[in-house]
Amino acid sequence: MPDKLVTRGLVLRATETKEADYILTVLTAEHGRLSVIARGARRRSSRLAAACQHLAFSELVLYRRGNWYYLDEASTLTLFDGLRADLEKLSLASYFAEMTEAVTSEDLPADEVLSLLLNSLYALDALDRPNELVRAAFELKLLSLSGYEPLLADCAVCGEESPAEPLFDAMQGVVLCRKCAGPTGGVPLDAGALAAMRHIVGAPSKRLLSFTLEPASLARLSAACETFAAAQLDRRFKTLDFYKSIKLT
Repeated sequence: MPDKLVTRGLVLRATETKEADYILTVLTAEHGRLSVIARGARRRSSRLAAACQHLAFSELVLYRRGNWYYLDEASTLTLFDGLRADLEKLSLASYFAEMTEAVTSEDLPADEVLSLLLNSLYALDALDRPNELVRAAFELKLLSLSGYEPLLADCAVCGEESPAEPLFDAMQGVVLCRKCAGPTGGVPLDAGALAAMRHIVGAPSKRLLSFTLEPASLARLSAACETFAAAQLDRRFKTLDFYKSIKLT
């Protein structure tokens, strides 16, 4: 990469360091995930302060010195203000950011992942869609873009395209008929939830939420996508735990 880099990026994480600095984890389309030092950005008078907020999406001018990028200029494009006024939505958006950080790498382009994240944050911020629908769609699409795409076209054992009482094997990432699942079982689906999963995997990010579901189907979709993420990434996310604790209050 050149010593000077002009790019657009979204702040996945902002870590306080020294007296007034931040270390930012920034997702860009062309260069993937970058670690950026923003000197003096915690001062109220700093011209960089707005762009260093968690989940801020900005035009950035970076300089490289050694192994680090330093933030020189920034012009904020969107702060997703609606999220910051709703604790449940903000906690869910923070989960999206933490999950994105877990599956991206430095110096590997992440244009599709960045587009997915921006569209999902916009959906939480401005669209009247259920939070759980946005969450399930984000989880499944992010995993699909990251090399964990499930096989949903038919039952993995008998090949039935419309399996009766479908189940989702989250560890193997396949759909099974009830009769084919055997004692190992899986996450129960129904026709609506299975159709939604197929749509999410195949749709572009801007069309990801172009469907509706009955509450029972949405609950099954949500359970399947959360279980799939946990099985494939094999880790817990503190932000998800916090989001779920808020939903219970």
